[in-house]
Amino acid sequence: MTKGSPAKLIFTFAIPLMLGNVFQQFYTVVDTAIVGQALGVNALAALGAADWLNWLVLGLIQGFAQGFSIYMAQRFGAEDHEGLNRSIGATISLSAVISILTVILSQVAMAPVLRAMNTPEEIIGGAFTYLRIMFAGIPIIMAYNVLASILRALGDSKTPLYAMVIASILNIGLDLLFVMVFHWGIAGAVVATVIAQLFAALYCLRAVLHVKVIHLKKEYFRLNPEIAKRLLGLGTPVAAQNVIIAVGGMVVQSVVNRYGTLFVAGFTATNKLYGILEIAAVSFGYAVTTYVGQNLGAGLLDRVKKGMHSATWIALLTSVVITVFVLIFGKYGIALFISGTAEEVSISSQVALHYLNIMSICLSILYMLHIYRSALMGLGDTIMPMASGIMEFLMRIGVALFLPLIIGQEGIFYAEVTAWTGAAILLVTTYFVRMHKLTRELDTSQSKAGE
Repeated sequence: MTKGSPAKLIFTFAIPLMLGNVFQQFYTVVDTAIVGQALGVNALAALGAADWLNWLVLGLIQGFAQGFSIYMAQRFGAEDHEGLNRSIGATISLSAVISILTVILSQVAMAPVLRAMNTPEEIIGGAFTYLRIMFAGIPIIMAYNVLASILRALGDSKTPLYAMVIASILNIGLDLLFVMVFHWGIAGAVVATVIAQLFAALYCLRAVLHVKVIHLKKEYFRLNPEIAKRLLGLGTPVAAQNVIIAVGGMVVQSVVNRYGTLFVAGFTATNKLYGILEIAAVSFGYAVTTYVGQNLGAGLLDRVKKGMHSATWIALLTSVVITVFVLIFGKYGIALFISGTAEEVSISSQVALHYLNIMSICLSILYMLHIYRSALMGLGDTIMPMASGIMEFLMRIGVALFLPLIIGQEGIFYAEVTAWTGAAILLVTTYFVRMHKLTRELDTSQSKAGE
């Protein structure tokens, strides 16, 4: 990533990630569609009730994995292979400890949290089932995320794509088998997901073991305090940011739950499609983090600026295309999830479509949020991205709790886009301030060197 056209590098790096995320979201959508169509609106609402708590735990895992990969990308960009291998060994050890602690805490906490979220009694049993099995698979999910992050930090975005393609196909096949044939209900859908993640992790492990620059020694797995502190310093704020965002989402979900099962079902349908809307943003974000991290490690600040200019325009154009597509065809996507009586389908579909249209119109804000948050992480700044998570939290729960008091249930639809807006303003401003400071420091050091 330190040579060649920034726009081409970012775009070509993001495409495999995008395709991988498409497959990942595709099997998530199929999961939900099979549950919704085969088991009805109560089962669909149960998945929705579990969504944000599940995302909290997954966000914690993904945050640590992404944060740890920043240091790897910087060491790789600086051609410090010894530092790279030590960071990989420490990452694996830290991730193992984190995953075990997360399994224990999540299993203990999920029951009181679901009840605190006003989860309706008719769907809480299904939500328990889903989360109990999913959280048991946390070590597998952590393994995939860490191994995929190692590969991405080294510039390989294709292997995680191939892993996700295999996992998606396997997950869909197992979904149909476990839910439609064996009639295992919600449990069948989540077991299929965990098994698919296991195959994805094994595929990435095979690739990591064949990377030439990776030579892991036994002592690398012992936690060097300096490296562990550096990794945790990068990973903890990213993980905390995801947790903060998820807690805000749980507050929103608790408000949504008050409006009944049909409203929850419609809200869930749109949230599943939201994952598709966000695919390109997440992919460009990973590409930007790797690009900025490697070029910063190589001392190429001008390339960082050029890359960000290109990434911004690519992201904006992509978001506009997706917005137009969703506004035209979104109603057909919603129909995949919702089944039941004519009245149930009508009420849930109206909720889902209204919410989907609002998010689609504001999609460019979400894309800017991802691009600039990822750029700051590539620069080694994970504190301000965490601050943006706090901003999202405050904006999201503020709107969710108070706007419905003024305009009714309509107000809940604006919590998400308001959160994006507050975070994006903070991140874009911080990026330009940070780049101005780095440019000034570079000019000063060059002047002193000239003297």
